Amino acid sequence: MSNTSLGLSPNSLIQLKIPPKFRARNCRTNFSAVSARLDNSKSSSAEPQLNLSVLRFTLGIPGLDESYLPRWIGYGFGSLLILNHFAGSISPASTTPAQLRTEALGLSLAAFSIALPYLGRFLKGATPMDQTSIPQGCEQIFVISQNVSNTQKEDLAWATYILLRNTNTIAVIISIRNELCVRGYWNIPDDVLKTNVLAWFEKQIESIGLSDVKETLYLSQIEDSGLWEMLPQGTRSLLVQPIVQVLPSSDNEIQKSEGFVLLASSMRYAYSDKDKAWIGAIANKFKGKR
Repeated sequence: MSNTSLGLSPNSLIQLKIPPKFRARNCRTNFSAVSARLDNSKSSSAEPQLNLSVLRFTLGIPGLDESYLPRWIGYGFGSLLILNHFAGSISPASTTPAQLRTEALGLSLAAFSIALPYLGRFLKGATPMDQTSIPQGCEQIFVISQNVSNTQKEDLAWATYILLRNTNTIAVIISIRNELCVRGYWNIPDDVLKTNVLAWFEKQIESIGLSDVKETLYLSQIEDSGLWEMLPQGTRSLLVQPIVQVLPSSDNEIQKSEGFVLLASSMRYAYSDKDKAWIGAIANKFKGKR
């Protein structure tokens, strides 16, 4: 299977400066989390709220991965069936064939529920060993450019939260007209001060050429997180979703790049077609936002 699943044109690939020899860097261990202060004041009519109507349903229980919910249901009902068999049967002779068939069917359904998360990952192309994990030694950060409006700060904060919460993502960047929102677990060199974190990311983005990407880039099997210096250690999948606005012209349509959404995951094949479509819908919400 190919290591990439992307729709980039040859011109777009040339703009990405990927070093031929990868090298890993150690994550810093003493970087303090940087928070962006969001103003809770009411938004003006000139700055409409971002409509994130593409939210996914989750139970909202901290530490619970909803994708494994069928497994726990299978364990629970399977245990109840076994308990009912031994507690409700006075003697082996009192157990009827119909009861045995019903219990066998119930245990089969419980076993299917337990295996369902693994089957889902297999059908999406991920291996059972792949699980989202927090990179060791990396620091969690949350920074937003100060030049954006309070409304857009809230939009960026909420969008990055749902991307981290509802996908196999450990780190995310949203760039809109060179204004950044960076959230998640990242590699920050020890010599970079907290006040210079955004400037460091801007320099990394400029050196890679991400601002010029106009088509989706998806790398599903990254063997070395040293692909780009800023990626978290242990990155195995990378998705870059451009924010492109199509401008009509006399001859043909012109694509204007307004930014991008970058997501990094510690899983191989972390993003299915459904995930990519959902992430693209999130990115499209920022078209024309100021």
